Amino acid sequence: MVESVKPNELQETLKPFYQRAAEAEERLARLESALASKQDAGNEEHFKKIDDLQSKLGKANAELVAKEEKAQKLAAENEKLQYRIIHLSRALKEANVKLEQVTTPKQLKSIKLQDS
Repeated sequence: MVESVKPNELQETLKPFYQRAAEAEERLARLESALASKQDAGNEEHFKKIDDLQSKLGKANAELVAKEEKAQKLAAENEKLQYRIIHLSRALKEANVKLEQVTTPKQLKSIKLQDS
């Protein structure tokens, strides 16, 4: 039937298994530390790339803001110039109409004096 096994014999039988398990745990710990050090080095490279990209993004955003401000200033200046063009063209048309109505140099002199 079932033979009784003495505790000492069981310990002696399991001893090689315990030893192999301990060695496996040591190898696993070394592998994990090696992997962690490689990941740290990889992470540093990633952090450098991220920092580089963030600085480029910051510069691009600053440049975009500057160009938007410049575009707004140019749009405002463009509106002012269009306003001036409208009024200058009206004044020119009015001056042309007055000149067409003038028939003698005497009337031309009186128009010039009135404009002054």
